[in-house]
Amino acid sequence: MTSTPQQRRTAPLTTPTDLGENSRTDLSAALTVLLADTYALYFKTKNFHWHVSGPHFRDYHRLFDEQAAQLLATTDAMAERVRKIGGTTLRSIGHVSRVQRVLDNDADYVTPDDMLAELRDDTSQMITRLRETHGLCDEHGDVASASLLETWIDEAEGRKWFLFEAGRAYPSWAS
Repeated sequence: MTSTPQQRRTAPLTTPTDLGENSRTDLSAALTVLLADTYALYFKTKNFHWHVSGPHFRDYHRLFDEQAAQLLATTDAMAERVRKIGGTTLRSIGHVSRVQRVLDNDADYVTPDDMLAELRDDTSQMITRLRETHGLCDEHGDVASASLLETWIDEAEGRKWFLFEAGRAYPSWAS
């Protein structure tokens, strides 16, 4: 039997999973918000990459570009994980803006030091949220998502470390 176009448009997106309904719902929601945060942090990092200036331009320009690429590289795995466990995920930029927790920065000018500090703070908050979601995965027995989160936590800690070291203020006696 052939389905009509209307039936195809309204067919539910059901993916088989051995995780319970509550697990699927809780984990899908948490991962989708992390995905929105990742996109928001990606875009902020690219914004700073495009607009950085000053004596460390080349270093910061490259640092921000590398970090943005790493963030973007995680988005597909995040979204696909949501689908693998039977959930649905982001559908638009508007959806991202409704659920993101990373604050946008629309300022015309941000000093390089403020860029580093803001990205470092956002990354710290992201690490906390990744760990919280890892705990949720543990509660629901989702070892596959937990495993992915462990990699993303390690990568975020690396980004935070680079941002910290690049923005470190040295005492006057050290120069």
